[in-house]
Amino acid sequence: MSGAQAVSRPGAPDANGAGELGASEFAAIAAIMQSDARIHLAPGKTTLVHSRLSKRVRKHGLQTFKDYVELVHSDPEERRAMVVALTTNHTHFFRENHHFDHLKATAMPWLQRQASTKPVRIWSAGCSSGEEVYTIAMCLRGPDRASGAWIDRADVKLLATDLSPLVVETARRGVYSASTVQPIPAPYRSSWIRPEGADFVVADEIKKMVTARVLNLFEPWPMRQKYDVIFCRNVMIYFDDEAKAELEARFVDMLVPGGYLYIGHSERLIGAAAARMKPAGHTIYIKES
Repeated sequence: MSGAQAVSRPGAPDANGAGELGASEFAAIAAIMQSDARIHLAPGKTTLVHSRLSKRVRKHGLQTFKDYVELVHSDPEERRAMVVALTTNHTHFFRENHHFDHLKATAMPWLQRQASTKPVRIWSAGCSSGEEVYTIAMCLRGPDRASGAWIDRADVKLLATDLSPLVVETARRGVYSASTVQPIPAPYRSSWIRPEGADFVVADEIKKMVTARVLNLFEPWPMRQKYDVIFCRNVMIYFDDEAKAELEARFVDMLVPGGYLYIGHSERLIGAAAARMKPAGHTIYIKES
């Protein structure tokens, strides 16, 4: 009838073929995200959740989100896939460049002294597709190949971890588009990035420094060694204060005395971590003891 608006039945397939996302289904999904990844989904995120999960509903041949929630509760593999699908992965090379300026000017001389007597370990937690960890490695190597000679005489390794197997595999490969490598300063780009077909590849000298692994930050950590530097940037904005305080305290425990923690531009240390770390710059902290 002309001028009339169609009224869909609750749970009926919508234009995306996945059905409406009702309040009870959203609450069930939000509870899983909170328990499994400590990510807080406010009710205002309904559209985002619907958009991200519609394709998974369709993939399993389901008609409604109610059916999908039932599947997630009974299928651990799909439950993990759902958590990954709702995790935001956004980064770029030399993002929040003041951190890398500090790394080069202040942390790196200390790391070089450390490297003369012990292994140096750096962790990029929530590494996404790898741009952050390779930026760190390039800063350590320097803008030309001669600058990084100290690396070859030392034991320097970088760990990159993320919840998503897909982005971890991208980090492991180290292959990026022309637009992705554009933010890399020209001297670093010419020294450590090489063209390969239509794409660009991180140099072997950089890649061999990096190990990429899938890791949920709120599950047990398999690492036993302490870290000299930890980057965890723009990850904790998705957590509530209880989860932030817990994670930050664990990071501090994993740092050596004098080690550095870099967090996102809108994040801050709270709880026990704040009492054990000293500010060393904007969203940069040093462990006092």
